[in-house]
Amino acid sequence: MKGLFITFEGIEGGGKSTQARLLEESLRAMGFEVLLSREPGGPHISEEIRKVLLDNHNKEMTAETELLLYLASRNQHTAEWILPALKKGTIVICDRYSDSTIAYQGAARKLDMKMIKTINDFATFNLKPDITFLIDIPLDLSKERQKGKKLDRIESESDDFHDDVRKAFLDISKENTRIIVIDGRKDINDIHNEIYDKVINKL
Repeated sequence: MKGLFITFEGIEGGGKSTQARLLEESLRAMGFEVLLSREPGGPHISEEIRKVLLDNHNKEMTAETELLLYLASRNQHTAEWILPALKKGTIVICDRYSDSTIAYQGAARKLDMKMIKTINDFATFNLKPDITFLIDIPLDLSKERQKGKKLDRIESESDDFHDDVRKAFLDISKENTRIIVIDGRKDINDIHNEIYDKVINKL
């Protein structure tokens, strides 16, 4: 039995992590085996790469280095955690995956999209999510929700950067039927119920 691969995407402050956790809790309560993870991150090697990527001391990092580090982290994550879990029939929930690379390193960093897709397919063994929830919020709400938070290297980027990312996510959603756009301005429980219903229908 193959498991189900669910990803959450969106700009910072949208509530991805919260919704991923709530979904995990609901599915576990129903008796499903669930693996909750994040990107960059997951297994030890991927988490170590995460530290390098998000460290504010690494401002000199080139866009190309950033891309390759994200994909190195994803490759280890996919090989060590995600694929084995899916083969066992586990539901895998991941906070960010390949769509983030298209939005951040492709649209915002202006790297070649075709090249990104090619090496991403290599890094992920051509794995694609079964369903993706894009939790969309306006940029001003994103900034408001992050007030007082210590921002990492990516979160500290300009408004133009994050605006490009948001637009890219919305563009990607129009090209992929697996992506469901959720209004992140709604009540947390309303969002969870909407996501939960769609996942149960998929199962």
